[in-house]
Amino acid sequence: MQVLVIGASRGIGLEFVRQYRAAGAQVVATARGDAGLAALHELGATALRLDVTDTASASGLAWQIDGYHFDVLVLNAGVYGPRLAPLQSPTEADFDAVMHTNVLGPMRVLPQLGDALAPGAKLAMLSSRMGSIGLRDSANSWLYRASKAATNSVLKDASIAFAGRATCISFHPGWVQTDMGGAAADIDAQTSVSGMRQVLAQLQAAETGHFFNYDGEPLAW
Repeated sequence: MQVLVIGASRGIGLEFVRQYRAAGAQVVATARGDAGLAALHELGATALRLDVTDTASASGLAWQIDGYHFDVLVLNAGVYGPRLAPLQSPTEADFDAVMHTNVLGPMRVLPQLGDALAPGAKLAMLSSRMGSIGLRDSANSWLYRASKAATNSVLKDASIAFAGRATCISFHPGWVQTDMGGAAADIDAQTSVSGMRQVLAQLQAAETGHFFNYDGEPLAW
């Protein structure tokens, strides 16, 4: 099995690499900095330098993965940004940083992946239930919420564009004990990733374009 993890320097992304490597998969994973690349090398992954916020870096991904045919692809790169109160306007710099990473990033990466899809490939976008319109009952951190709603839209479009070639889903990984989620979060990264890997293993082609909790519960867009 060949696996690609975009955004794997720490937290959930690094745990995907750890678990897939432990299962014997050939893993290619990306990170922006030297420390992240070193951590990936230590796990036996092929480590690629990639910054999804940089046009030149993102556009060079296709040639770096030329010749691979990935069975599983995980797009994990993302940021939270400022924890804004409801209707608190973000600065232009904060808006650009969050939207460039969470929305423009996958819009740059996804077009690079078409030639690297194995038959029956499964592609997962790491999103958040905070991006759900149907489940929303809070307006806190509305910049992050807006970015993840847009991320879900990008995934839905990818599921249409890759129809017949890949099964594409969006994941809420849970409230996870990472640098972003904090120490008080509900679950650890191992539990989150183990659940998502199980969902991916059992995923059916008819479920493309759907939104799932890490434990397989379907979520409303």
